[in-house]
Amino acid sequence: MDTSVNATVGTAVALQQFNADQQAQTSLLKQALDTQASQMEQLMDSVTPQNQLATTGTVGTRINTVA
Repeated sequence: MDTSVNATVGTAVALQQFNADQQAQTSLLKQALDTQASQMEQLMDSVTPQNQLATTGTVGTRINTVA
C-alpha cells in the first residue's frame, strides 16, 4: 500500500511540474504572438495607400482603381 501512495504522490508532483512548464511555454508563445501582431500592424500601417480617391470624373470617385 505504501508503494501505491508514493507512486500516486510522485505522479501528482510530476503532473504539477508538467502543468507549470506548459503554462510557462504558453505564456512565452502568447508574448511572441503579441509581438508579431504588433510588428505586423506597424508594417501594414506603413504601406497604406497614399493615393486619394478622385473627386471629379467618372472613374475612381467611389473605389480607388489605382493598383
